[in-house]
Amino acid sequence: MDAIPIDVEVDITGGNLPSYHVVGMPAQSVREGAVRIRSALEAGGQELPQKKITVNLAPADLPKIGAAFDLPIAVGVLVAEGLFDLGDFEDYLFLGELGLDGTLRKVRGALAAAILARQQGKRGIVLPHASAGEAAVVDGIDVLAVSHLSEVVAALAGMAPMRTGRLATARPSEHFGLDFADVRGQPLARLATEVAVAGGHNLLLVGPPGIGKSMLARRVPTILPPLSSEEAIEITKVYSAAGLSEGLASERPFRAPHHTISTGALLGGGPLPRPGEITLAHNGVLFLDELPEFQRNALEALRQPLEDREVMISRVNSTVRLPASFLLVASANPCPCGWNGTDVRQCVCSGGVVERYRNRLSGPLLDRIDLHVNVKPVTLAELRRMDPGESSATVRARIVSARERQLARLAPHGCRTNAEMTPAVTRATCVLSAEAEASLATIVERTAGLSARSIDRIIKVARTHADLDGRDLISKEDVGCAAGFRVLDHDPTVDPRQFIKLPPVPRIPRIPQPSTDH
Repeated sequence: MDAIPIDVEVDITGGNLPSYHVVGMPAQSVREGAVRIRSALEAGGQELPQKKITVNLAPADLPKIGAAFDLPIAVGVLVAEGLFDLGDFEDYLFLGELGLDGTLRKVRGALAAAILARQQGKRGIVLPHASAGEAAVVDGIDVLAVSHLSEVVAALAGMAPMRTGRLATARPSEHFGLDFADVRGQPLARLATEVAVAGGHNLLLVGPPGIGKSMLARRVPTILPPLSSEEAIEITKVYSAAGLSEGLASERPFRAPHHTISTGALLGGGPLPRPGEITLAHNGVLFLDELPEFQRNALEALRQPLEDREVMISRVNSTVRLPASFLLVASANPCPCGWNGTDVRQCVCSGGVVERYRNRLSGPLLDRIDLHVNVKPVTLAELRRMDPGESSATVRARIVSARERQLARLAPHGCRTNAEMTPAVTRATCVLSAEAEASLATIVERTAGLSARSIDRIIKVARTHADLDGRDLISKEDVGCAAGFRVLDHDPTVDPRQFIKLPPVPRIPRIPQPSTDH
C-alpha cells in the first residue's frame, strides 16, 4: 500500500559462459524474470546479451516480490549494454510485468508508486496501460502508459513518444436497484441503522429469520455519504495492493464474507501479509451475517481493529499495519432455530442450547458494538402497505447533514465521525444537559454490567442522535434512545420506541362472512 523505491542496477561483463544473476533478496518470481525478459526483448527486436549479467536490487536487505521488476530490469539491460541512453527518462519510475511476447501486464500498487514518484519530485512514471487508470489520479506527474516493450524501446531511441495514461475509471456499483423504501415497517431498526451510519457506529441486528435484517444491512451503502477525494484514494490504494483496483474508487466498499471465513482471510495475513476483508472494507461497510456462526477466533480477533481502526499483522520477518476503519453491521438469530422469544413460532431449542449459542459472542466483543437492536417480526398490515417508506435519498440527506456537523466539530481533534472520538475528545465535545446527566446516572445505576466503554459509547450514540436533529446540546431523549439501543448489555431501562414516531398501521377491513341462518 505504501511504495518503497528500489534502485535497479545492472552490470554486464564478458565471460566464458553467459549467466544471469539477481541479488538483493529477490523472490522466485523475480529470478524467473530472466526467462520473460529474454523472450520479451527478442519479441521487441532486441536480444539479451550473451554475457555475464548481474542485477542488484537495492536496498539489499528488503525482500523483493512480484513481477513488476521485469520492465526496469529490461530497460537496465538495454542501457548497460550501451544500446540506449535513458536521457529524459532518467527522472522517471519504471514498473511492469512482461509477457513472453513483450506485452506489459497489470501490476499491483500502481497508485502507491505514482504517489511515491510525486513525493520524490520525479517527472513521472512509466507503467502498463492496464494500471495507468489508478496512477492517473495523482496530479503533478506524467503517467506514461505502454502496452508493449517495443514502445519503450522506441521511446528510448527517440523514435516515438509514449502515450499519457488514460483517465481513471470508476468501480461498478454494488448496490444497484436497492433502496430503503423497499423496507416495510421496522421503524426501530431503520432508526438504529440511520444513527449507526450517521455516526459511524457498529450495529448488531438480532431477530428471527426472514424479518429483514439482511435486507436492511444490504441497503446501508445506499445511505452512506459520498466519498471524499482523500477517502477515495485510501480505498484505491487498498484495492490496488490487493490487485483488485479498476481505477479510482467512486463508491464505498461493501464486504460480506461467508461465516466459514478463516481468521487470516478476515484480518489479512499470509507469509507476506496481504489485506483481509476488514481492510478491503476500509471507509465502507463490513457485513457479518449470522454472526454467532463465525469462528470464535475470527470474531475475537476483531476486538483490536474495532477499537484502533487498524490491524497490525506480525510475522517473523516483518510487521505490517493496515487500515481498517469500517462500519460493522452484523446480524444474529436469538437461538439456533431462530424463534426464541417470539410469538410467531414455537422455539424448539433447550435452555442450554440457547445459552451456548449466545455465549459464542463474548462480552468484550459486544461491548465494542455500539447499537444492539431487537428486530421484531413485521405484521401483515405493514407488509402489505402500498405506500413505501422513506427513500434512501431522503435518509442520506439527513446523514450527510449530520456528518457535516460532526466534521466541523471534530476536525480540530483529527476525527471525522463520532465513533472515532477518544475519551478525551468525547469529554470535550459532548455536552449533556442537566436532565441528560441525571438520566445517564439513573440508567447506569439501574442497569447492571455497564462498563466504562459502554457508557462512553452511549454518550457517542446520543451525540449522533442529537446531530441528526441538528442540536448542539445532548438531551435526555438522546441519552435514553442511545441506552435503549444496547439491549444485550442488560434489560434496557428505557424503550427507544417512545422517542420515535411510529407510522400508523392501516387496518385491514374485515370481510363480512355469509350468514348461516336459514
